[in-house]
Amino acid sequence: MSDFDAIDFFRDASVVDDPYPYLDHLRDRCPVQREPHHDVVMVTGYEEALAVYHDTATFSSCNAVTGPFPGFPVPLEGDDVSALIEQHRDELPMSDQLPTMDPPRHKDHRMLLMRLLTPLRLKQNEEAMWCLADRQIDEVLARGECELVRDFAGPFTLLVIADLLGVPESDHQRFRDRLQGGHRSKSAVGSTGDDALAHSPLEFLYEQFTTYVEDRRREPRDDVLTGLAKATFPDGSTPEVIDVVRVAANLFGAGQETTVRMLAAAFQLLGEDPDLQRLLRAEPERIPNFVEEVLRTESPVKGDFRLSRVPTTIGGVDIPAGTTVMVLNAAANRDPRRFDRPATFRVDRDNAREHLAFGHGIHTCPGGPLARAEGRIAVERLLARTADIRISDDHHGPAGARRYEYAPTYILRGLNRLHLELTPAH
Repeated sequence: MSDFDAIDFFRDASVVDDPYPYLDHLRDRCPVQREPHHDVVMVTGYEEALAVYHDTATFSSCNAVTGPFPGFPVPLEGDDVSALIEQHRDELPMSDQLPTMDPPRHKDHRMLLMRLLTPLRLKQNEEAMWCLADRQIDEVLARGECELVRDFAGPFTLLVIADLLGVPESDHQRFRDRLQGGHRSKSAVGSTGDDALAHSPLEFLYEQFTTYVEDRRREPRDDVLTGLAKATFPDGSTPEVIDVVRVAANLFGAGQETTVRMLAAAFQLLGEDPDLQRLLRAEPERIPNFVEEVLRTESPVKGDFRLSRVPTTIGGVDIPAGTTVMVLNAAANRDPRRFDRPATFRVDRDNAREHLAFGHGIHTCPGGPLARAEGRIAVERLLARTADIRISDDHHGPAGARRYEYAPTYILRGLNRLHLELTPAH
């Protein structure tokens, strides 16, 4: 048994800072294999990951977030556990959220979300992003330094989604106060520790959006929240208030968390590479592909879980019914069968956009276009308004011996803090 075989991916802190050698070991041995500690089948190959994501008839998303923890409420026995999944899915944490839904319910709720994320609304939101980015940069640039997560990425992404969903500006500060607290240093979702996972960690957002939706249904106005309140299912029926609220809260909570981590990874790279900064300042048209390569090399979501309903095979490996499967986006995005020299960051990589950072298939992240726009605009504005961006030696140590703290979870990948020094552009 190798040292890698002794690692418990879900509990060992040793794979938090750098999970990639472990994931490469799994893929090199076999792109589909069962880990010994929690009986989870780990899918690390690109094509194998696509096969799972696209086979919604075989693989349920009921455990998409929780995986092997806290386990299924009853034993999953027999060659078809579909009935057991439907009987007990609501007992699983976050069962009211879109990522854990299966067809046909998933289709109706996703379509409800897509009625909010219309091309016109996204275009209007993108126009606001430029101002929101500059407003946040104004707060940090005069100091010549910032902690990117707290001072820029967190507030920026929060205000972008608040604008998208039409949260009144008078409530923005309340959202910042409640949602920008120290929650990034320790996340219960996918924690490597023993934190209990709340059934729904979005109570504040539920409360706020319930108030908004009920108010707009009573007194419609010419605003985005009224559109949210009046959105219908594809068959024209009116959803319950809570259905609309869940969709809005999921977009708000999940979208902000992951985009913050993407921005931290982007500026960590830029802070370490003055030549890359100069290139992107001189040729900003390269920034969209830079963002895609960041998403490929440092996927904010390491992976998603599935539960097999019936016996099947993935990549020639037999998977019994009732098996918990983890599709590791972070590993698939570094599969050398798909990406040449996958561990090397290449701003000009021609297939960078083929990454699985947003998943694939019917559960592809609906906020992907939003996250891409946030990344492009944040990078473009911070580069345009600075002459130089540097990693703080005082906080992270000297080049070649940096110290970074990553979120201690097996689901999310990202820095808790990133201290930067900024030289304003003249």
